[in-house]
Amino acid sequence: MNIIYKKSPHFFQNVIISIFNIYNYILRYGKYYKLKRLIFQKNRNLHLNQLLEIQQTKFKNFINFTNENSKYYKKVWKNIDNIDNINCLNTLPIITKEKLRSNINDVYTVSSTKSILSKTGGTTGKSLEVRYTRKDMQERFAMLDAFRNNYGYKLGKKTAWFSGKNILTIKDLYRNRFWKTDWFYKVRYYSTFHISSKSINYYINDLIFFRPEYIVGFPSNLYEIAKYGLNKGITFPSCIKAIFPTAETVTSESRKTIEKFFKTKIYNQYASSEGAPFIFECESGSLHLELQSGVFEVLDNNNQPAMQGRLVVTSFTTHGTPLVRYDIGDEISLSSLICDCGNNNPIVSEIFGRTDDYVYSKEFGKINLGNISNTLKGVQGIKTFQVIQNSLDTILILIVKDLDNFRSIDQQRFINNWKDRLGDKVKIEINFVKHISVEKSGKFRLVKNNIKHLINE
Repeated sequence: MNIIYKKSPHFFQNVIISIFNIYNYILRYGKYYKLKRLIFQKNRNLHLNQLLEIQQTKFKNFINFTNENSKYYKKVWKNIDNIDNINCLNTLPIITKEKLRSNINDVYTVSSTKSILSKTGGTTGKSLEVRYTRKDMQERFAMLDAFRNNYGYKLGKKTAWFSGKNILTIKDLYRNRFWKTDWFYKVRYYSTFHISSKSINYYINDLIFFRPEYIVGFPSNLYEIAKYGLNKGITFPSCIKAIFPTAETVTSESRKTIEKFFKTKIYNQYASSEGAPFIFECESGSLHLELQSGVFEVLDNNNQPAMQGRLVVTSFTTHGTPLVRYDIGDEISLSSLICDCGNNNPIVSEIFGRTDDYVYSKEFGKINLGNISNTLKGVQGIKTFQVIQNSLDTILILIVKDLDNFRSIDQQRFINNWKDRLGDKVKIEINFVKHISVEKSGKFRLVKNNIKHLINE
């Protein structure tokens, strides 16, 4: 299909994207989706005690399912009592991403043929293939759409989508056409690989022509576009009703710039491609834990509860690849305040997430963490990697191989993924290592950009 797509003219590529989306939406928007959507909307303003009761019931059901169907969890929980009691959650072991990845075949509860696959990169540089059941996928979209519906969004509204899809051809680049369109659902997908000072004007002109009602995508890309537009004195029309960021942390500076240029509000949400439970921003600007989607633990360095610390999650929508006390690698801080919006879920003061580092290409500009993490898509033999940029012309990638699964095709696919993002003018050096050290803070950095002072964009 990829070969057919690449060789098809622009019009038929749009048709292929539309057909592909119709198939995906059939999987996402079934009877279970409609049922869950009604439930989440109905429960939106429940009292905190009622939300906790729902959370406890869902936790018990999820843990019992996991224990019965996952070989890995059944083994590690063998000698632990009261595993389905949410008050005894701290007796269960914390699962790191590396532990999950190395035991993934025993973690799965469904076969690949009976599940919806999600091949993730992740900004910690470790590859992972997650299997979702159809019900889990529909429930996740029910929650997400219930959140977005608060701001008028529904499927079929004209939307500009900025994500890590590799959708362009050489002919598109020659014609300065950096987008493809799903005409059926009115979604225009803008390539995030090619945003630079040379191309941003084309993006802005087409956005003005397209006049979307909603924008979804990486905030770092939207920030670059908004900053350029404001600096050039470009007036964007008042057509955007809301912006929904994905994959990256929204900083105060990026929020201010994006909202000013696009004349609308950002409504943030937090989850992950592995299936983490949701955090949603309300109309009043508060971030709320969605207790119906899972359990959130904020822990200090001694694994004790804290108001600020690393986030460990148990997600109720991961029956295919259960996440129980999963250390997702992000940090948040909690608040004791009560929001006046009517949503009684606990409030998050701030999502710190990971660093907003990027890699720079003279040809394509800044490559953000969302696109960097996606270089692992389709690559099976890399445990982790780190990219270091010390010059404008070269990047160094440190790779820890999975000796049992690494193949030459994996290396070539990985390099090709990077070339899609960097172009042909940046040299890629590969160095295989046994270990990549973490920072003094204990955090792993996927990107070390040492040339920010040389970049004027």
